[in-house]
Amino acid sequence: MSSTVRRVTRFALWSLLAALIAAGVVLWQNSYAMDEQRVSIRHGGHTLNGVLATPRDGRKQHGLVVYIHGDGPVDATHADGYKPLWEANAKAGYASLSWDKPGVAGAPGDWLGQTMDDRADEAAAAIAWARTRPDIDGDRIGLWGASQAGWVLPKIAARTPVSFVIAVSPAINWLRQGRYNLLAELRTDGASPARIQAEVTRSDTVRRLLRRGASFAEFVTAMGGEANGMTAGRWGFIAKNHTADATRDLPALRGIPVLLVLAGHDVNVDIADTERGYRQALDPGGALTVRHFPDATHSLLKQSVERSDLLVTLTALLAPRSLFADGFLDGQRRFLTEVSPASY
Repeated sequence: MSSTVRRVTRFALWSLLAALIAAGVVLWQNSYAMDEQRVSIRHGGHTLNGVLATPRDGRKQHGLVVYIHGDGPVDATHADGYKPLWEANAKAGYASLSWDKPGVAGAPGDWLGQTMDDRADEAAAAIAWARTRPDIDGDRIGLWGASQAGWVLPKIAARTPVSFVIAVSPAINWLRQGRYNLLAELRTDGASPARIQAEVTRSDTVRRLLRRGASFAEFVTAMGGEANGMTAGRWGFIAKNHTADATRDLPALRGIPVLLVLAGHDVNVDIADTERGYRQALDPGGALTVRHFPDATHSLLKQSVERSDLLVTLTALLAPRSLFADGFLDGQRRFLTEVSPASY
């Protein structure tokens, strides 16, 4: 065998070995200490396609964390992004329940047709289903929700008893949140004063259209014939929900242990406004815990990771638990352990 052939053969073997090691690392890092099963939940004449993740701890019954998604077409696992959080729940002795939004991953319906009340009704039905299961402790069922879920969580608590709430980056007022997000993104982009004024003027026009119940066609006309990424479905969703304000619903959480999680680099939600609203509504009950993560983004990812799409992808493959801000997953586990200890 010539030296050239030997070099090529060695290179091929080392490349194969490196690929196998990488595949093993990805498989190991994306294996979680819990069992997952697909479940079906009947609600409103259709089926919610869900995932129930349970701890591998030998106990016959567990508490439950019910997941309420943020905005967008989210599937039950949030493209596997929930799994590190579910594992943290499992370490505290809790199962996790989540489902595909209507119209996502083959689920019936259309999430853009939902109001925040519709979403709360859906979650209440899922909790009622969970309470019929012998492997779920009906007295230890709580909620986890992010971003847009902030308008849904207190509505659920008003419909059915819950033992705790974990609210991650929730907003208080839809319109204030939208304006904050607009200005924060413009500042991040280094927009000129002229561009900022033009975008604010456009936003004011949209608000006037929403107030008078304008159609999607009227919106497009007002925007000079350009939809600017808006769709008829999305316009209808905003029209139904733009008056959302958690202030009037938050009192339903009084006396319930609430963990409010806020990120230091949140350009979507004004965390000062959120913290103020939660403290005004819930501090008298003494059950509110606020945790700040200065280096986190809206999704509670590390800012140093989220700023690079490539880094997000590589971290998700090789070390998905490291996507999140330091202490976030462990803090969630501790909160669950302290608020409602598992019984052995």
